[in-house]
Amino acid sequence: MKTRFLIIVLCLACSVSFAQRKKSTKKAAAKTPPPVTLKVKPDTQVAGANGAANAGIQPIDTTKKPFDRPLDGYYKKNNILSAKVTPYANLREADVMFAKRVWREIDLREKMNQYLASPKGRLIDVLMAAIDAGELTAYDPTATKDDPNGDSFSKPLTGAQARSKMADSAVVDQFDKNTGDKIGSKVMAGEFNPDSVVKFRIKEDWVFDRQRSVFEPRIIGIAPLFKPKAAGLDLDYQPAFWIYFPEARPILAVKEAVSRNNDATGLSFDDVFVKRIFTSYIVKQSNDKDERIRDYAQGIDKLYESERIKKSLLDYELDLWKYSE
Repeated sequence: MKTRFLIIVLCLACSVSFAQRKKSTKKAAAKTPPPVTLKVKPDTQVAGANGAANAGIQPIDTTKKPFDRPLDGYYKKNNILSAKVTPYANLREADVMFAKRVWREIDLREKMNQYLASPKGRLIDVLMAAIDAGELTAYDPTATKDDPNGDSFSKPLTGAQARSKMADSAVVDQFDKNTGDKIGSKVMAGEFNPDSVVKFRIKEDWVFDRQRSVFEPRIIGIAPLFKPKAAGLDLDYQPAFWIYFPEARPILAVKEAVSRNNDATGLSFDDVFVKRIFTSYIVKQSNDKDERIRDYAQGIDKLYESERIKKSLLDYELDLWKYSE
């Protein structure tokens, strides 16, 4: 009887030890690391007759993470990127009591306008990038019979044509390949230098809306000016092309203008023109003879005439109101 009991106990102990050994084997197999995937370069050959030497074989580093650029500051500027254009109030022809068209020029060399030519964000760079991307249309400023001023947005230009008007041109001599003799010359366009744009011309209408009793300017077009180069001639600045301002507003509204005093203004180029944050001088107003100021005034008299026209526009609004005791 005792012999049978001992045999049964031994059998149970053997079965328990076998089960524990099998369980530990499964755990060890589970902890075995996965095989490393090898990447063989295309131009690498395996050395040896049986390919035993893995020359040039490198394991892929699965621990390498993509580059995460740190934030340049303590907050991210998103408001300017999602800015929307504030539309002008609706204007009916029947409500227009007075209208005057004015052409004025913005000189970027003046202290108040220098931020428009900042290397951090130039106005001309914003316009040229939009033209190259097909977001803006440039118009030919050449005067025609139907468009004496060349600013009626009648003939669109391609992006390449607009850029070629901004590039400096140079006369390049041409030589014969065989003899080396000069056979002529050719005018070739150079590279565009954004620092060469120091003036902009804007065309605007001053309108009095009697429905709202508001006298306000509304910009119609904007044009960068360049100075043509001619031997022995001092030519005046001319428009390179015209941009229809209402079309450009959505693009200018999401481009931040650099402020001299504060980096957190959120000021866009659209705000610059709508809020009139620039200084300028008038070069022409609509008249029966279609004359510019320089056609009948010279020297300092041109500036006096410009200031006289500014004052006349402001006095018109003041003269509309009558005060009584």
